[in-house]
Amino acid sequence: MRISLGPLLYYWPRDKVLAFYNRVATWPVDSVYLGETVCSKRYELRMDDWLQIAKQLTDAGKEVVLSTCELIESESDLRTLRKICGNGEFLVEANDLGAVHLLAGKVPFVAGPYLNIYSRMSLEFFRGLGASRWVMPLELGHAGLQEILREGQLNMDTEVFSYGRLPLAVSARCFTARYNNLSKDDCGFRCLEHPDGLTVSTQDDEAFLVMNGLQTQSARVYNLIDQVPSMIAMGVSHVRISPQSMQTGDVVAQFKSIAQGAAYDPAAPAPWAPEVSCNGYWHGRPGLEQVGTSRNKRVEIKAAS
Repeated sequence: MRISLGPLLYYWPRDKVLAFYNRVATWPVDSVYLGETVCSKRYELRMDDWLQIAKQLTDAGKEVVLSTCELIESESDLRTLRKICGNGEFLVEANDLGAVHLLAGKVPFVAGPYLNIYSRMSLEFFRGLGASRWVMPLELGHAGLQEILREGQLNMDTEVFSYGRLPLAVSARCFTARYNNLSKDDCGFRCLEHPDGLTVSTQDDEAFLVMNGLQTQSARVYNLIDQVPSMIAMGVSHVRISPQSMQTGDVVAQFKSIAQGAAYDPAAPAPWAPEVSCNGYWHGRPGLEQVGTSRNKRVEIKAAS
């Protein structure tokens, strides 16, 4: 079982991003996904910056994957997409069919979660185009994944999003800009003010969703750490941890420990869990539900790590 660090979904200042990946180089992660996947207006880091980080992490022994944007909206987006897909050095995670088109039959690629592969037939299709790994869509769950994996030898890696706020949807509209009464084209880069997104609560003051520019996320943090032994038995090769602004290193260490055989203790404190947890999709339940563990309450978070 290998640990993957997913692409950074939030908009952080350049110095914070560089400092974050300096720490990542020392963490026990096996694969690191890099690049802007949510909004092409977020350009604190350019392509050359991401490539420099990629080389730094490669030198540190990490596998680096360049991720493409979920939503292609302009010619400049296409130019960036072509640069990523034609980088000639690093594996690419294709998050839309435009990226698949550029990569198919040329180089192996990772079929990202936004391609929505829900059946063995669909998976075989993408494997035929050159996918060497696929990331299960968030809503598929344990039963659906088990059904796909038991239909004969797969000959490709399987990755499961296992920790972080669930990226539920992407829209051409920017909700963070609308919240600030700004237009999308003149947003003032307000996402920089929300390092873990902007929480939306119900009228009963219950956290419901997180607005992250064009992306809508769950307010609750998806946490499948107790399912790691089960995933190993199923043949899952990678578990994905989505970066958050604080204590991601602690999350990585906990997952690595379980993946290496440490016993999972559901009663143990989880000071690294920043918000209310959920795991409903994995169990075939509504996504915001928490099934099987008691880690469903808010806990205090420590200073940044």
